[in-house]
Amino acid sequence: MPRLGAHMSIAGGVDRAILRGHSIGCEAIQIFTKSNNQWRAAPLTDDTLVRFHANQQATGIGPVVGHDAYLINLASPDPALWRKSVDAFVEEMERAGRMGLPYLVTHPGAHTGAGEEVGVRRVAQALDEIHERTAHIPTMILLETTAGAGSTLGGSFEQLAEIIAWTRHPDRLGVCLDTCHAFAAGYDLRTPETYAATFGAFDRILGLHRLRVFHLNDSKRELGSRADRHEHIGRGVLGLEAFRLLLNDPRFADRPMILETPKGPDMAEDVENLRVLRSLMGEASPAAGGRG
Repeated sequence: MPRLGAHMSIAGGVDRAILRGHSIGCEAIQIFTKSNNQWRAAPLTDDTLVRFHANQQATGIGPVVGHDAYLINLASPDPALWRKSVDAFVEEMERAGRMGLPYLVTHPGAHTGAGEEVGVRRVAQALDEIHERTAHIPTMILLETTAGAGSTLGGSFEQLAEIIAWTRHPDRLGVCLDTCHAFAAGYDLRTPETYAATFGAFDRILGLHRLRVFHLNDSKRELGSRADRHEHIGRGVLGLEAFRLLLNDPRFADRPMILETPKGPDMAEDVENLRVLRSLMGEASPAAGGRG
């Protein structure tokens, strides 16, 4: 069965995030490698890393998935912002490497009016430089599916495949599928038929071997809305069936599935969303090869 978890705060240090996740029953977690709204961060200390690895070993939480800062835009046509983004991402990779994170998730970025072709090439160019500057780091970069609003890249499987095709190191790239983003971009998951069609398209265009992590979020808005509006599991337009299909699909039994649903300070919402997800496990539908 998939390892379920949620995005955890790194307040007080990345080592604290593991304990927070463990306290609410996470089996895997996602974290920002540093503050998500600042370009730079204080270096990871050896003491912090020792506690991080000790906490991970003690709790059994894994994998810990990284997510880069939202300021980064690898598709930017502005030379200064693009350079700042590449350098910041290299720093994120170095932090991920020191923590031993298997994956670092990133949004492909936005072309901000330069056009999709320019944006795709800029992302590929950025990824090539990042990979060459971090050749010693085994962390895999995962391009996240997006809702595709405005000039944001990653709203179609074809666009992600195009980015990967333009890079010199395609074997070092994977994909993170966000259920809300995919739904908002027009990929339906709500019935066995549409679920099978969506993942059939993913397999043809990208290959299921590239799909390494899922973000589990219901959607406040309708199919194809292009609106990135996360909702609690089963309370949005996606509904429970989409998550039942996904959780019981044997092809994804070893993939970490991470909540990014709205949360308050006590994480009670995460606890409830994890409970709902676990209640769906073992209730296979036809598309997942079960009894329906």
